[in-house]
Amino acid sequence: MTDSTSQTTFNPGKGTGETVGVALLGLGTVGAEVLRLMRERRDEFAARVGGPLEVRGVAVSDVTKPREGVEKEILTDDALALVKRDDVDLVIEVIGGIDYPREVVLTALNEGKAVVTANKALIAAHADELSEAAEKAGKDLFFEAAVAAAIPVVGPLLRSLAGDKVNAIMGIVNGTTNFILDAMYERGASYDEMLQEATDLGYAEADPSADVDGFDAASKAAILASLAFHTRVAGSDVHTEGIRNITVEDIEAAKAADSTIKLLAICERLTNTEGQETVSARVYPALVPLNHPLASVSESYNAVFVESESAGRLMFYGNGAGGGPTASAVLGDTVAAARNIIHGGKGPGDSTYAELPIADFGEISTRYHVDMEVIDRIGVLAEVSNAFSERGVSLKTVRQEGLKDGARLVVITHHAKERDLEATVKALQALEAVKTVTSVIRMEG
Repeated sequence: MTDSTSQTTFNPGKGTGETVGVALLGLGTVGAEVLRLMRERRDEFAARVGGPLEVRGVAVSDVTKPREGVEKEILTDDALALVKRDDVDLVIEVIGGIDYPREVVLTALNEGKAVVTANKALIAAHADELSEAAEKAGKDLFFEAAVAAAIPVVGPLLRSLAGDKVNAIMGIVNGTTNFILDAMYERGASYDEMLQEATDLGYAEADPSADVDGFDAASKAAILASLAFHTRVAGSDVHTEGIRNITVEDIEAAKAADSTIKLLAICERLTNTEGQETVSARVYPALVPLNHPLASVSESYNAVFVESESAGRLMFYGNGAGGGPTASAVLGDTVAAARNIIHGGKGPGDSTYAELPIADFGEISTRYHVDMEVIDRIGVLAEVSNAFSERGVSLKTVRQEGLKDGARLVVITHHAKERDLEATVKALQALEAVKTVTSVIRMEG
């Protein structure tokens, strides 16, 4: 939690017409687009900010690599030296990773520079430390691009909903997994086939683990939960499951339940019977009813669904990945931070005053879709039903289908706690009548 008693440096502003010196860290897909747009729209940005933006230097890993349209004189492989320069007022970090960016961003803040970053892993892992440094320096630390690229959701949580009480956030915040799951649903293709296509199209990295194992979405869920519930939630606090085990059969089961499957980031404020509040943040694939707004989010698009007490239900939708959309969010933050450098003051930072405890995942309650193969004989359904009821899990629907050798049972439960469902699955697997529990998928929305 940011120390509210720490001394804050007041930023009086440089004055209208003064130049804001910018250090750009990283010149990959996003960094190159940021640099191009800053130069192409120089006059517009100057008008919006109140003074010109001037790129003083660009930090890259290899200064000898040819870069079309970029002068060699502004390139450097020493990001730390660049952010310390007296003619740099604002640092844009689009390197990626955690350890080295942390060192550079902390150095920039400690040197009195404002920082704009698109680095969700960095923010999820070190938000407390970075926020405290920004507060002490009296400088902005903006990270709209860290969650869902161009979709404005960080700003609304920090500003528009600052006077409201947010109770839940549920969103699709990873374009790669949404592309894969959407294509599996529409085409009937396998996970492996669609992962390969996503890789060929550039949606998935050569190592897709961060996306398909849910870690990218978990970093974003940690940020959203921290902002929404005024409680520091780290990436390690987020229960995380990916989509590698989703099969064609799971997709067909979803269709039979009038649903689709999405990788969801879910953040909830939970209240127990004694009125005590906790926070849950989790990422996993789930069945979403076709009549829910998130079910229609297709291809690589993202959407974030917010529920608050006064504003009600809000949905933010758009392109959540790619150089252009991410650069748009980075530049939006850049203009805001540069305006504060010119005119004085700083934007709102995140607050963690609530310090709510993280909920035990076993206490989380949702519905479940349980698919199993059983022996086809009298009494099996009663045995299966008993396994659920003895552990406090009630059944909403049961569907039975004949197989060549046995039968298939598909059970949809009412709301049940995670630990009770886990105990039920273990009990089912121990039954002689149950050949295998094929899949267990949560149902949300």
